[in-house]
Amino acid sequence: MSLFDSLVGQVAGPLTAGGGDGDVAGGPAGGLMGVVTQLLTDPQHGGLQGLVQTFQQQGLGQVVASWVGTGQNLPISAEQLSAVLGSEKLQGLAQQVGLNPQELSGQLAQWLPQAVDQLTPQGQVPEAGALQPDALQGALGGLLGKFLGQG
Repeated sequence: MSLFDSLVGQVAGPLTAGGGDGDVAGGPAGGLMGVVTQLLTDPQHGGLQGLVQTFQQQGLGQVVASWVGTGQNLPISAEQLSAVLGSEKLQGLAQQVGLNPQELSGQLAQWLPQAVDQLTPQGQVPEAGALQPDALQGALGGLLGKFLGQG
């Protein structure tokens, strides 16, 4: 996984986080990919399954269901995403990547639907704790390829 983390840190961090200085991309949690990874794997909040439940509880079940399902992904606004994640969590994540919360929520609104879609190709959310690192690497690698125009 270290080679993948290094690639993400070197390429995605500077491209997606505040200005591209080396400190932002300096590790596995650096850059927007690190934030997406954290949201999808955070055991304290139930990982991907917990994230889906949070969207459902906030009245955005249809939106997140479109990301999980095999059809077209419905969009989410930065404001909706901010409401789901909460200002405290968003502020903490934004500090990690050197962005303000509004910028981060705008970028996450573009990336998170794609990441969830990539992790649920059969239209099913993996059970809590069942998300394999290889699957996450593949999904984020696919997103990185799309971002760089290779997908």
